[in-house]
Amino acid sequence: MSRILFTCAYDGTPWHGWQSQAGGETVQDVLEGAFCAILRGPLRIAASGRTDAGVHAVAQCFHADIPEGCRMSPENWRAALNAHLPASIRIMQAREVPADFHARFDARGKVYEYLICTAPVLSPFLAGRAWHRPLGVDAGALRRALTVYEGEHDFRRFAARRGNEPEHPPADFYLRTIYGTEIAAEQGGDLLRLRFHGNGFMYRMVRMLVGTAHQVAIGKLTIEQLGSMLTDLQKPKTRHCAPPEGLYLQRVIYD
Repeated sequence: MSRILFTCAYDGTPWHGWQSQAGGETVQDVLEGAFCAILRGPLRIAASGRTDAGVHAVAQCFHADIPEGCRMSPENWRAALNAHLPASIRIMQAREVPADFHARFDARGKVYEYLICTAPVLSPFLAGRAWHRPLGVDAGALRRALTVYEGEHDFRRFAARRGNEPEHPPADFYLRTIYGTEIAAEQGGDLLRLRFHGNGFMYRMVRMLVGTAHQVAIGKLTIEQLGSMLTDLQKPKTRHCAPPEGLYLQRVIYD
């Protein structure tokens, strides 16, 4: 067998997330269906992680073990898969990797971006691709809120439950490091692009970070209250979760 690492981009709007499920309307199901059509048999793929329904990806990564006897190069695999995929899912890159490489366990970090549109009217070209907040956002306060997340913290207040967490998680279970955050204003200040670079992110974590920072930006939460959610682990979980359509998996980082 040869192991190939694929980088794919997708518009998450029509799909029920990445992870395969019974209904079959997920990105993983569609990709595995394309492999099956080419190989005339099933093939499972392993991704760097999941994305939720409605979340987009610029560079999601997954690997696949190509059966012995299939002589296609990585470049030919890219073309063949794209010929079997809908326009909302594209293979952008493909390269051979060592047999012991794993798309998930060898990932050293990820970069996510989140788009907030503050224009009075949401452009149809941003529908399903940005969070529309027409009442305005204090970009300076939002920038200060994002810096609170930087560094290593226990982010249990900013993680939703999938239902498969251990009953008694170890002390470092919720520890994550945010290496840096950025915010850039585009389109005359009507579009805010938030960026998070970290060593790992839990279920809905970025959306909860954005939703809670947004409360600071509209004056409903202070910086001190936000910071206490990272230090006082007895506080309740945040109730503020930004919608999925503004979130993009921008990059998966490997050695």
